Amino acid sequence: MSNLLLTPTHKSPLVGIARLASEGESLREGHQVEYFTLPAKSLLNRCTSSRNMPFTWTINPYRGCEFGCRYCYARYTHEFMEMRNSLEFEQKIYVKQHAAELLRNDLRRVKASESIALGTATDPYQPAERRYEVTRSILEEFARHRGFELGIVTKSNLIVRDIDLLREVARNNTLSVHVTVTTLHVELARILEPRAPRPDLRMDAVRQLHEAGIAVGISCSPVLPGITDESADLEAVVRAAAEAGAGHIFAGPLFLKPCSAAVFLPFVQQHFPHLVENYRQRYQDRAFLPPAYGKRIAQLIARFRTKYGIWRNDPRRTPANKGPAQTFDEQLELF
Repeated sequence: MSNLLLTPTHKSPLVGIARLASEGESLREGHQVEYFTLPAKSLLNRCTSSRNMPFTWTINPYRGCEFGCRYCYARYTHEFMEMRNSLEFEQKIYVKQHAAELLRNDLRRVKASESIALGTATDPYQPAERRYEVTRSILEEFARHRGFELGIVTKSNLIVRDIDLLREVARNNTLSVHVTVTTLHVELARILEPRAPRPDLRMDAVRQLHEAGIAVGISCSPVLPGITDESADLEAVVRAAAEAGAGHIFAGPLFLKPCSAAVFLPFVQQHFPHLVENYRQRYQDRAFLPPAYGKRIAQLIARFRTKYGIWRNDPRRTPANKGPAQTFDEQLELF
């Protein structure tokens, strides 16, 4: 069952991550989703972005993400495995092997001043985690150590399964959780993030984490022009975050790589046809929106944070607040 992803048209041998992916064994199939093992040599990836990022290292327990978010920037990472179809990112999920053992060795490379982000490209609590528990094994390893700084990003309420373990990690390390909520509108979330848990379930997870004494906040990213950027909609997210006990909230505008645009623009054409031309003009020959747009979003979020008293926790304790508004949801060369 190995070598499932080698294509007969390949004229040269696969190398690097593409070769490792081709050697993965099929684990099972779900609803139009296949799961494969992925041999790995290391679990930690050093963040090499030229931008001022709030973390030094990243961990992604899985390659690919079943949530299928229409705006997902990380689809390009499957291209490293010689997969050019953007939809394969959500249809072929790779489960990293021996994660805890790899992490145990990798942590020796982390200096005291360096922070680690878990789930920057693929969700660590996506459906595969229920079966394979790679993220849980990573947290179990962190619980055996002290002095590290770890931030977790997720759209899933599955994280509450690990509350006791998260508390163990937080006992001797600095831990923060960042739950992504782009909108409170259930129907909109269903088409934007088709296989992610509903936004109310995510907010409930924030509440449970807060009640368990875990530092938790909201990532309202990416903000989608004309779709989720109305002042009233952003305020609703901040208000709900405050009511759930979130200690911080941040937001950043949509970033659109070509591989993401291949999925996102047809989505806009189908559901928001009046915005298609607007998006084409905004993102023509660029991936980032002009700074003025990001500044407007940052000012709105700052005003609503003040209005609802969101800064109850010391922001210095959360990696998400070490840098500018574009934090965990910025698009990075993660692999």
